This record gives sequence, C-alpha cells and structure tokens, in this order.
Amino acid sequence: MTTTNDTTYDTVKLDVPEGTQTVSITRDFAASPDKVFRAHTDPELFVKWCGPDSITNTVREWDAQTGGKWSYVSNDDDGEYGFFGSFHEIRDNERIVQTFTFEGFPDAVNLEILTLTDLGDGRTRLTSTSIFDSVESRDGMVASGMEHGITEGYDKLDRLLAEG
Repeated sequence: MTTTNDTTYDTVKLDVPEGTQTVSITRDFAASPDKVFRAHTDPELFVKWCGPDSITNTVREWDAQTGGKWSYVSNDDDGEYGFFGSFHEIRDNERIVQTFTFEGFPDAVNLEILTLTDLGDGRTRLTSTSIFDSVESRDGMVASGMEHGITEGYDKLDRLLAEG
C-alpha cells in the first residue's frame, strides 16, 4: 500500500511499501531547517503541533541531546496515551534518530530517522523513516489513522512556523 499526495507544501507524502516494516514520510515546509529542527527538539513547541487537532500533549520528560530521553502524554475525549523513547543522535538542523514506543504496546519499539534538507529560499524538506518491529505493527499503526494525525500535526506546525 502506498499513499502519496504530491504538492509542494502542506501535503504529506506517505510511503508504505507492502511487506516491509517501514513507513516513510516526506513533507516540505516554508521555513528554514533550524526552525523545523527546533520545533522537533524544543518541548514547548513540540507539544503545540504534534498529532491531530483533537489531542492535547503534555511533556513528562525531554532531554533533546544524543543519549537523552523523552516522554509525553496525549489526551483526547477517548482517554490518555503515553509515548516514550530515546534520542540516539541529534545533529543540529540536520538529523534526529530516536526510538518511539507507545505505552499501550511497550514491546513494539520503532526506530525513527528524521532528516532535514535545506531547499533554499527558506524552505525545508523533512524526510522521516520509521522502522517497526514487524510488518504487523507497521500495518496496525497505519490502520490506526496515522496519516490523519501526521497531516493535522504538520498543518499545525506550518501555522506555528508562520508565526515565527
């Protein structure tokens, strides 16, 4: 299954190759790499844009440096959802490698590799690849509405970046 939307801005390109454990996301932003990077590493900014519009995030722990840990809780009308992981590599304005775990499935650890590419003229391409522990875990995440949450989250990030 491959979901692709191709426009320059405000559209997520989601690649879900059949039979693999990966999901790749590509999204362009009308902001410089340093601003997009900061929105991913500053907990006060991260909670404002991460996830669908229906949730509110609260950071429990956040140490955005190589070897640091992170944890946050998302709340919506249906309940509370906890997430945690470790930052394995933080390379300023370029790359973030981290683990990602949903507390509801603590044995299913994903590895996420996010890369920012300077497109010039104050634009940035975000490319993120998530490697799941199994094809079944990947398919379950995609079926849960992952694309909807990513799209709404990145739309919120667009608005946040436009505010400066």
